[in-house]
Amino acid sequence: MKIRPLGDRVVIKRLEAEEKTKSGIVLTGSAKERPQEAEVVSVGPGGIVEGKEVKMEVKIGDKILFSKYAGTEVKVDGEEYTILKQDDILAVVEK
Repeated sequence: MKIRPLGDRVVIKRLEAEEKTKSGIVLTGSAKERPQEAEVVSVGPGGIVEGKEVKMEVKIGDKILFSKYAGTEVKVDGEEYTILKQDDILAVVEK
């Protein structure tokens, strides 16, 4: 099954949390913070949203940083995704 977001929404898949700290301490499941970094899986068409023209600035495959409490989490075919508005994306990570 494929998710196709509407308007200025984006479907993302969170990247895995770090298992170790930089100093080498192994983290347990409850000590790990949920990452705010994700990969874009699907992008809406943009267009006119609430009377304003919205140009989509991210594309499939982009690595992004997003607001901590943004979006709605959904589970499709056993995979967890988050659907959020483009406004909740803070930055694109470039390497």
